[in-house]
Amino acid sequence: MRRHLIVMVKEPHPGRVKTRLGRDIGMVGAAWWFRRQAARLLRRVEDPRWQVTLAVSPDAEGLQSRVWPARFARVAQGQGDLGDRMGRLMRSMPEGPVCIIGADIPGVRATHIARAFEALGRHDAVFGPAYDGGYWLVGLKRVRVPATLFRDVRWSSEHALGDTIKSLGGARVALVDRLRDVDTVADLAVAQEAG
Repeated sequence: MRRHLIVMVKEPHPGRVKTRLGRDIGMVGAAWWFRRQAARLLRRVEDPRWQVTLAVSPDAEGLQSRVWPARFARVAQGQGDLGDRMGRLMRSMPEGPVCIIGADIPGVRATHIARAFEALGRHDAVFGPAYDGGYWLVGLKRVRVPATLFRDVRWSSEHALGDTIKSLGGARVALVDRLRDVDTVADLAVAQEAG
């Protein structure tokens, strides 16, 4: 079965992407950073072992955008909170294991994605924990997608990972590499030091 990696991206418009970072470095600077970061990430995670699909937002603009490389398939994220959108993406992909990541993780490499897919060989779900209590990657083997997935998750909080694991019921869960996403200027400084 084909492996699928979904990368969630937003059109890099000032004031509509990375707004918490934008409060510290300016909205234009945050949008510029996100666009460059997403381009680097896509180059790093493209790999013949899986198919990369971009989940774009806003839907219509993202599907037509010239910002993102044309070689990647695109799907619309759709409406709702992060859980609604990720759940819909998980259910809509062709058969096979699926991992979803955001585009704001400077440290991610193909080796991290490969470890996540390997973990799905022995587990029902996999997470890449983030330092803030959330996660940078979620993946499912997808024998079935639980109806409770992403239910009652406190997004953008230190509870996001624990709440999401709880929403999976008794699923066998693996944790892989802990990486840092960039939401604030402090996160950006740490990411730049890590190189």
